Formats: sequence, structure tokens, C-alpha cells
Amino acid sequence: MPAHVPNAGLTRRDLLKRTGGLAALAAFTAACGGNTGRPSSGGDDGGGAKATLSQWYHQYGETGTQQAATKYAKAYTDANVTVAWTPGDYAAKLSSGLLSNKGPDVFESQLNIGMVKSNQVVALDDIMADVKDDFQPGDLATNTVDGKIYGIRMIVDPQVIYYRKSLLDKAGIKPPETVDDLISAAKELTTNKVKGIFVGNDGGLALGGPALWSSGGSYLTDDNKPGFTDPRAAQAFGKLHELYASKSVLLGAPTDWTDPGAINQGLAAMQWIGMWAVPGMQKALGDDLGVFPFPALDAQGKPAVYSGGWTQFVSAKSANVDAAKKFVKWLWIDKEDFQEDWSLNYGFHIPPRKSLAAKAAKLQSGVAAETVKLTADYGHTDNPAWTPKMGTAFGDMLTNIIKKGADPAAEITKAEKTVNDELSRLFG
Repeated sequence: MPAHVPNAGLTRRDLLKRTGGLAALAAFTAACGGNTGRPSSGGDDGGGAKATLSQWYHQYGETGTQQAATKYAKAYTDANVTVAWTPGDYAAKLSSGLLSNKGPDVFESQLNIGMVKSNQVVALDDIMADVKDDFQPGDLATNTVDGKIYGIRMIVDPQVIYYRKSLLDKAGIKPPETVDDLISAAKELTTNKVKGIFVGNDGGLALGGPALWSSGGSYLTDDNKPGFTDPRAAQAFGKLHELYASKSVLLGAPTDWTDPGAINQGLAAMQWIGMWAVPGMQKALGDDLGVFPFPALDAQGKPAVYSGGWTQFVSAKSANVDAAKKFVKWLWIDKEDFQEDWSLNYGFHIPPRKSLAAKAAKLQSGVAAETVKLTADYGHTDNPAWTPKMGTAFGDMLTNIIKKGADPAAEITKAEKTVNDELSRLFG
């Protein structure tokens, strides 16, 4: 299993896409029993014996991550922290655990508004107050509902386009600045042996969000209305079909876009992928590696980077909420050495704290430094109000436009109805 891909049954796309699967599963999954990972005994918040806390992780693929998580827990002296390392379907287990009193005290996930409305998580504004300015605005927004912060980013996983510098140089092509430039470059770089770009074996559904942002649109507006319905968004989605139909997109690759195999093996000159793959690409390609964001739609648009990641939460069902919050503050705010270790010594991610990213030695040069800057300048994070049903409708829209050549405006109208129904359910 590649280092950046979670265990089978829960792919990176499943976990980082903007669908809020935990909230959906929580609606129908029964409370779990049996081996929950929670210790059999606990403390209380009122003094006396140390509290016992259970911290849940999904099974990371990177070697050494489980040992690191355990090391951090053992280093904490104000509570007894046990680590539950969960192979398989972490989302399902977590959803059911959050409905019971046998779930975690502290856990990692991505925030969805359903978790807040179901009282599954507690606000962390008090422990974040002194360091809010050290996080990117998007990393705060993605964990905020109704003005309250419910989670602390653990790692940032930006997705951008990496490319073979030698191939673009040979063709006399500069890194694309507009979507039309990208389409033209992909065509020019395509030969009988190499395709111009790889954006996934599904033809580029991962580009839906970046294309939307590049047009100036958004999934939802600030006042919770559909933000993908104007003509510029339709134009951007249509460009994704134009790219797909150009015969310059690699399809049927041995591994999907989350793995660098396509660009490393010379199957494509450019690839949409996450920063987690940089070490593997540099090992295969050396200095022949460049990076650029998803280009602006046109002169009126802006480049876009999808900034995904993992976030730490405190369960509202914990018997030791105050102790759990204290531990989360210690690990993800106070212990900067552990934060840098977690981001850069196993996988390859950006530490969410701006001050840490600015001084981390591995992020000071080359494509790593460029990716950090692109993420700060153009990063977009998930909206916690974007629900699973909205995500399904949006994905169906993209499939019909990109692969089937359907009319973007008509497909947008269909998706808009589903999104509006969900927004009415959530906000009245």
C-alpha cells in the first residue's frame, strides 16, 4: 500500500473529499460494542487519579506513524492516553463510536456540520485563542461552524499539478497560467508514448473543485447558497470536458492519481497529485520536477490549490472533556517538535502552524517550498456545510459533463436542486 493512502476500505479520496461521510454514517450506524479501543477505566475532570483517555487514529500507510502516535501519548504525563490504531473502515467505526459512550475521547477526522448538530464534538475556541493567527484562514474555516472552532488541523495535504521540467522545456512550454494554457500544453506534450497529463482514471473528477475555484466560484457562498451555478462555473466545468476530450489525458493507468506511478514511470508529463508524493517523485525524477497550481480559468480568475488534511477533535461524549482538551492543546498546539515530526518524518505534509512551516528544514527549498507557498496563496479547504448528498449530486454532475459531454448549465441545474434541498434541511 502506498505510504500516502489509508488502509483499504477508506481511500484518501473517501476521507479528504468534501462529503462529510461520518455524519451520514452516524445517522444509521448502531452504537458499536466489543473492542472499541476505549480503555476499561477512566478518570474524571475533578482531580484525584489521572484521567484515562482514548485517542483514535485511522491506519496510516506511512511506516512509523503508529509508533510515533504511541510515543506522543506516552510522553504526556497529565493523563493516561491509549492509542487505538484502526485498520479497515475507520469512518464507520468512528461514526458508531461517536454515538456511544464507548467511543474515543480524542479522534481525527474532517468536520461536517452534522457532527456539530448531533453534539458529537465540543468547541475548542478556548485552547485555540492564543494561536489562531498562526493557522491559515482556510484551516480555521474548515473547522468552524456558527463561529465556533471544533477542531485543530494536524496535517495539511495540498493537491497541485507536478510536472517533468525537461519535457516542458523540450517543447518550449511554460507552466500554464490559464485553463486554456493547460489544455494546449497537454496536447503539445502528448506523444505516442507519453500523455500530456494524468488527472485520475475517472477522467478528472478531482479537478471539479479546483476548476470551480479558478472561475471565482465556490461550493457554497458565505450565506449558504449554491456557489457553483453562474455561467463562469459552467464554463470551467466545460473546460474539464474539453481537456478530457482532447485525447491528451492518460486513462487506464496502473495506479490512480493519488499515486505518483504515472509521472514517475513516464506515462504522463504532468500529474494532479498531493504533496504527500513529493519524496517518491524526487527519488524517481531528481531535480526534473516542477509544480504549479490548477490554473486560473482566465484573466479574471485565480489559480487554485485544494488544501485537504486531517483534524483533531474532542468527543462530546467523553467522560473527561476537560482532560481531553488539555491533551489536544499539549499535542497540537504546545508540542511543536511533535507536530513537525508528525508532518515530515513519516509522510510528507505541511505542518498547519504557519510558524512551523516557515522554519521546517525540509520545506525550505525546491518543489516543497513552492508547494507551501502555493497553498498559502491559493489554498481552498472543505466547507463543513457541504453534505454527502451534495457531494454525490456534484460528482454526478461532473461525471455527466466531463465524460459524457452533457450541457454544463443543465447539469448544474440538477445538482443545484439537490444542494438547495439539503440547505433547506440544514438551515430552514
